Amino acid sequence: MKSLLNKTLSLFIFQCCFAAGVHALSDESRHTFSVGAESFLLDGRPFQIRCGEIHSSRVPREYWRHRLQMCKAMGMNTVCAYLFWNYHERTPGEFSWDGQADVAEFCRLAQAEGLWVILRPGPYACAEWDGGGLPWWLLKHEDIAMRSRDPRFIEAARRYLKEVGRVLGPLQVTRGGPILMVQAENEYGFYGTDAEYMGEIRKALLDAGFDVPLFACNPTSKLKQGFRDDLFPVVNFGSNPQEGFAKLREVLPSGPLMCGEFYPGWFDTWGSPHHTGKETYLKDLAYMLDAGASFSIYMAHGGSSFGLWAGADRPFKPDTSSYDYDAPISEAGWTTDKFFQTRELMARHLQPGEKLPDPPARNPVIAFDAVELDRFAAVFDNLPSPKKEKTPRHMEAYDQGRGCILYRTTVPAGGAAALKTEAVHDFGWVYLDGKPIDTFDRRSRKYSVMLPPRDQPAVLDILVYAMGHVNFGKEVHDRKGINAPVFFAEHGQDAVALGDWSVYNLPLDAPMLAGLVFNKAGAGSRAPGFWRAEVIIKTPGDTFLEMRNWGKGVLWINGHCLGRFWNIGPTQTMYVPGPWLKPGANQITILDLVGPEKASIAGVAEPVLDELRPEKDFSGALRPKTVAQLAPEKIVSAGKFETGGNMQTVRFGKNAAGRFFCIESLDAHDGKAYAAIAELDLLDPQGNPIPHATWTVAHVDSEERDGEDGTAENAIDGQTANYWHTRWSKGGPGHPHRLILDLGRRETLSGFQYVPREGGPKTPGRIKSYRIYVGDDLVGL
Repeated sequence: MKSLLNKTLSLFIFQCCFAAGVHALSDESRHTFSVGAESFLLDGRPFQIRCGEIHSSRVPREYWRHRLQMCKAMGMNTVCAYLFWNYHERTPGEFSWDGQADVAEFCRLAQAEGLWVILRPGPYACAEWDGGGLPWWLLKHEDIAMRSRDPRFIEAARRYLKEVGRVLGPLQVTRGGPILMVQAENEYGFYGTDAEYMGEIRKALLDAGFDVPLFACNPTSKLKQGFRDDLFPVVNFGSNPQEGFAKLREVLPSGPLMCGEFYPGWFDTWGSPHHTGKETYLKDLAYMLDAGASFSIYMAHGGSSFGLWAGADRPFKPDTSSYDYDAPISEAGWTTDKFFQTRELMARHLQPGEKLPDPPARNPVIAFDAVELDRFAAVFDNLPSPKKEKTPRHMEAYDQGRGCILYRTTVPAGGAAALKTEAVHDFGWVYLDGKPIDTFDRRSRKYSVMLPPRDQPAVLDILVYAMGHVNFGKEVHDRKGINAPVFFAEHGQDAVALGDWSVYNLPLDAPMLAGLVFNKAGAGSRAPGFWRAEVIIKTPGDTFLEMRNWGKGVLWINGHCLGRFWNIGPTQTMYVPGPWLKPGANQITILDLVGPEKASIAGVAEPVLDELRPEKDFSGALRPKTVAQLAPEKIVSAGKFETGGNMQTVRFGKNAAGRFFCIESLDAHDGKAYAAIAELDLLDPQGNPIPHATWTVAHVDSEERDGEDGTAENAIDGQTANYWHTRWSKGGPGHPHRLILDLGRRETLSGFQYVPREGGPKTPGRIKSYRIYVGDDLVGL
């Protein structure tokens, strides 16, 4: 294999040099870029890529130049630009490339600031973006297979990539532009193994007119999944570059080394602690610089997931609208200690004659006193014409991709009754004759509520709120709203499926907001509803809206959707870019689905990104107190994991069936009292990973939530750069440590895959001895 890869690499280098060279000969202003035998070559000379990722869609267009100047001043020579398919093709066949979506202008500005560009067009992106960038309208096909050779997916992806080529192809380095390389797909090894699918995406990019080097990225444990030797491989990791590059050398025996995503921090999810960067960030970055390896810092500047574009991790961990990421450049574009530390490190590794410009000044920041929101529009008083259905269907079936949707029917008079369904995505508030009863909650898979006795027939409303399509794993097939029939059963009677539904689309878009009828707010202003007021601002500037008074919902200012808020944290403010404000009156509209404590809002000069308030959660505690019930006869496997950070696969002696899976850590390789897991996958009888969509954490003996985000869900979210870690900051129990998963249904398992937490040989928490239990009754209350 090694000789074959060497031959293939040589051919690949020749093709890249030839493609770049032909164009360069015709115009002296054009540059050449190629993959050399030992390094990347820019105009035939070795070139170390020092890249920082910035997403144009997460930065107000008015600030693009400022953020690019910040990136350059930090020491980067390249910027990485992600495209989100669903951002540019919101309706099939209709593309948007203007205004905030004008990525070509973003690339031209990067070139003007002396930055090269690495383009990542997808079709799948991940990036904690709604659906990972995959358009919601694909999900109208009930049986479509995303990220596969399903003709419906491939045809749509080819159409999109052809359009990307039309718009951005002229900006390739081969034509005088800044684009050096183009990525095919993203981390496909986390999703599948079909190299022919990756070949389809490669061909679509070539057919779209891209003639610069094409590359694929994957984490260290998945580099061989879907591997093709005609796509240049790079590796993604958050620490331990030595191990990451050693794994890359297994598929790339020679050629330049590159980390496609190097994580200085991490993103936040609602209800979990705010993330900060790893202690080894500068050390690992210095290692790559000294080794001559290239890298892209993900993120150099995270920005904000404005609108309703924030996604959700699997099984279901919705992402905050703040995408600060603890990046060197803050959400509002400020310098940080990490910025200056990175800049100082880069300054020691510049090319001859290269100088770093000073960072641009911080944009002005303002604050304003609290303002009462004095007008109110109730959701139930502002309903559109309904659609009639026998059985409720998911949101996408009604040509809606995000927002809210209301399902209404009538239930008969009678005694207390159970209301159940298979899945509500993502939160469903249940009302009887307009009175709140209970809530469906996808986080804990709470899809059953009790209805009180009724003297006469009552109107049943289920108001469902979507929090962003899951952006990772097979769970990208994430249809919103009610996904199954709704059953009704009084005590002692058989359940019956409710029919005769009226379905109301509430997409929270501009036409819906324009049609709201507001009245004076008062004591009768009850959630769910919209509150509105005008804020008088003398001189606009950046500010942060204080959201602690509010519950859960969405906020707009002057027609710009800032994103989602939720009082459980960790984010307690919302970033407002100064250019979105104006002198004089500024209109603020807030949808609150659970209701504010006080209908007022203020602008503050500093963000609050790290305040958790679990007591505010409308569904109560997500981690009920449980006990592990582990009998010796439920043990299906026991053994010892190897040292190091490689993914390890364990096969059971024979298949085991049950609803619950438990991994019990008996000791750790470092001899200390902690356990940690980056990722767990369970294997079906054919050895394939099973989807996580129905999984929840049933029991965990401890988890760290103060010193870091070590929550147990990190072990099943598909992200190997974060991890479950047992409690350490305030003391914690010793071994054995137990993590029990509720799979949501009985599964037959043939084994599992375990990924240790990233880091060097002395990384704490890597499990040594373990036991595995599978059964239907591993947890008690």
